[in-house]
Amino acid sequence: KAKKNSMLYMASVQIDGKHKCGGFLINPSYVLTAAHCDKSGNMTVILGTHNISPQGANLKRYTVQNKHKHPSYKNAKTGNDIMLLKLSNKLKTGKDVKTIKIPSKDKTLKSKTKCQVAGWGKTEQENVVNDLLVTDVSPINSSTCQTMWKKVNLPNNVLCAGGYETKSGACQGDSGGPLVCSGTAVGIVSFNMGRCDYPNVPNVYTEISKFRGWIKEVIKGGA
Repeated sequence: KAKKNSMLYMASVQIDGKHKCGGFLINPSYVLTAAHCDKSGNMTVILGTHNISPQGANLKRYTVQNKHKHPSYKNAKTGNDIMLLKLSNKLKTGKDVKTIKIPSKDKTLKSKTKCQVAGWGKTEQENVVNDLLVTDVSPINSSTCQTMWKKVNLPNNVLCAGGYETKSGACQGDSGGPLVCSGTAVGIVSFNMGRCDYPNVPNVYTEISKFRGWIKEVIKGGA
């Protein structure tokens, strides 16, 4: 379980009141998540809590004013799996909610870096959990990753981490959540394959640094 005052940028992206994806606050008005999380229905975002159980007292639910999917996104397997959600209210960040920074430039992750991935995903095939869970993972270089994913041509602009040999990683319900290395969100959970508890291949993350220009533009546009 995530420590009480950690990861205060984590968001639960919900459709019709049910948790669908993770996300994370990168600006008082914008949550970053994966484009494949855009499902029909009423999308809202919960911030400021690690426990998203519906019985949870006073969940802070925010409405989404606008969804910005990357214009080149078709499906997760072809890449560009990134989406910005503009919240209808600008958040006051403080003791319950904080933003997380994204990379200011391209930086190669060393494979020994210890990173974290967090979410309310299904663990070991259980149901969606109400408490935020966090797992340590390490980056895997892209050629190793492509070799492991034999049947899929990995898209450009992705990172791989966890899953393979580490026996830990993100699971389906964590889609859209961040891969965090040294306090910076460097990836967005895009896809994995097979079972959650022993994924037989590395998890694939959208590489945020490659989309910096687009993110900046959307936020500057303010829509």
